[in-house]
Amino acid sequence: MSLMLLIPLVLPLVAAGLVVATGRYPNLRDSISVVAGFIVAATVVMIQQDFQPYSFTLAEPLPGISLAFRLDELGLIFMLVAGLLWPVTTLYAIGYMRGHGEAHQTSFFAWFAVAIGCTMAIALSANLFTLFLFYEALTLATWPLVVHARTDEARAGGRTYLSVLLITSIVFFLLAIIGTWFVAGTLEFTKGGVFPVDVNTTTASLLLVLFVFGIGKAAIMPFHRWLPAAMVAPTPVSALLHAVAVVKAGVFTLLKVCVMIFGEDLLSSLEVTELLMYVAAASILIASIIAMRQDNLKRRLAYSTVSQLNYVIMGALIATGPAFVGSALQIAMHAFGKITLFFCAGAILVAAHKSKVSELRGLGRTMPLTMVAFFIASLSIIGIPPTGGTWVKWYLLMGALEADAVIPMVVLMISSLLSVGYLLVIPARAFFSGDAAAGSIEAGPIKEAPWPMLLAICISTAGTVLLFFYAGPFLKLATLGVSP
Repeated sequence: MSLMLLIPLVLPLVAAGLVVATGRYPNLRDSISVVAGFIVAATVVMIQQDFQPYSFTLAEPLPGISLAFRLDELGLIFMLVAGLLWPVTTLYAIGYMRGHGEAHQTSFFAWFAVAIGCTMAIALSANLFTLFLFYEALTLATWPLVVHARTDEARAGGRTYLSVLLITSIVFFLLAIIGTWFVAGTLEFTKGGVFPVDVNTTTASLLLVLFVFGIGKAAIMPFHRWLPAAMVAPTPVSALLHAVAVVKAGVFTLLKVCVMIFGEDLLSSLEVTELLMYVAAASILIASIIAMRQDNLKRRLAYSTVSQLNYVIMGALIATGPAFVGSALQIAMHAFGKITLFFCAGAILVAAHKSKVSELRGLGRTMPLTMVAFFIASLSIIGIPPTGGTWVKWYLLMGALEADAVIPMVVLMISSLLSVGYLLVIPARAFFSGDAAAGSIEAGPIKEAPWPMLLAICISTAGTVLLFFYAGPFLKLATLGVSP
């Protein structure tokens, strides 16, 4: 087991080095990225099939504070998401980068692999100290991807990305970790929480506020601006940010803090928990309304992500067993749905050279596979069968009912309707708008994106459907992971 856990931790870093070394040979370089991705994916699946809790310590820089890793159920969910989607995203990126004529491809694939390594380390972190180190490393590793184009616009987006994430981490997140150490005497993730039974509620409330706003990658408002700003990056980077690594690292961290630092009993006893839940609920609705007003397709999807991420936060703060399960499932279900949407956005840009929603009328005639995939992935984000997102809404509603939380139930229903408004309108325009409409695409021969991109789209789309019928492994891990 120790060897199997080292593969997802170390192999991405080895792959990054090999990518740099073979940069002059594009076919070999890209093959290394794909092979490394499939090895990691296979390893993570094997770990899931033979799951058993396991931990090891690399160093102890201070007494009681260690650089340590532990395999648990919640971490394994995150590992499965990152591991399964890395090779798919790499395959897509090869088609995109070549089809779009992107420069600096060696740098792109190298930093991409480093980011996956940091993501795996976050998933396996045994304590807040280890998690914080790799949480920050992930920010630094993805910054070169955000500014990949090296234009003034890219650099401006990169500054926003870096400043928001670093400021929230240093000012709030780090302070929350230090406060937890002084109050609880430990930073180890422990089911049921680490705080003593007689902990001062004011102190616990303050720490919870610091955690919620300090974990900036979770994109709760008003600390969400970094995410739309990062849309200046190439589409494969957007897919990485929104589905595989960065945002999922944020909500995973926050969920783990709620479940294994505070615990259900303490969370439900704090008055500030309900207030923060309302902030997350407001973020869901506000981001959805902003998404409806975005004509740029990637920005529309970015604000959709802000909304969908806050499902995890709201579920964690409802603080009931089913709501915790719904939040954990959202990490996986949203990943497959949203990465498909971004894959489709990139395919549209490469094949049709369109980036605005208003330009997509009639596109379904020339890119039918892409727009069908967009439609199916949209159903998953909305939560309509037969897609994996259905189970997220089910468990979040069950958790809200158990807590008698009326507002979250209303928010879930309204946000689903808003999602219909800003997502399903896109395939509807693509398939049913006439050629006479302003800005519509004339009917012509089918012209899809390059085959690696199309193959990746088909794989991720199939995943959104399969997760409806075969949600059992993720559901089992989620249930066990949030149980005291």
